[in-house]
Amino acid sequence: MKLSKKDIFTRGIIKENPVLVLLLGLCPALAVSTQAENAIGLGLATTFVLLGSNVVISILRGIIPGRTRIPCYIVLIASFTVLAKMAIEAYAHPLYQALGIFLPLIAVNCIIFARAEMFASKNKVIDSVVDALGTGAGFTLALLAIASVREILGSGSWFGMSIPWLEHNHAMIFTLAPGGFIVLACLLAVVNKVSKERKVAREFNCATCPAAEACGRAGEC
Repeated sequence: MKLSKKDIFTRGIIKENPVLVLLLGLCPALAVSTQAENAIGLGLATTFVLLGSNVVISILRGIIPGRTRIPCYIVLIASFTVLAKMAIEAYAHPLYQALGIFLPLIAVNCIIFARAEMFASKNKVIDSVVDALGTGAGFTLALLAIASVREILGSGSWFGMSIPWLEHNHAMIFTLAPGGFIVLACLLAVVNKVSKERKVAREFNCATCPAAEACGRAGEC
């Protein structure tokens, strides 16, 4: 069944969120999510690389030989990563310094390779653009959610703006690695809880049971 543009876009944000559902790209997600500004910067840079690589791979999907597709993907993704790195270094140098090594490491982000292999190499350009934007938005929102909680609780600020009371009563652990894992675990628990509540209605009935015909009760429910 062919998905609509809306379904392709929202899938990357909700059902297949790369961080909170598929658990991809966790290393940069935890490393740079101490400040909301850094999270937005890395999210937008990753979205740019994802968009560029998806478009080019979709255009060349009939030309790239199957045996050499992975090296070709690496070259294309690395090229767009270099462009993003140069642009941020030139026009947003504080962000460039804050992201550090995790900016060039976008080139090996498994989220980008996954979308190139699973979607862009099999679909048209427009659909690949929508998929890249949806996945990039999902990645950025997940980073922002983690970073917002960590910055508010760990630094008493949000986007650099001080928050009354928390400014002098914050918990430094949230700015450290253990705090990142704690916040990620809590967000994953919330996402899993919501997902299970939405699925329970269709999981426990004869219509969705793979053994319904075998037991002879498929028409009774």
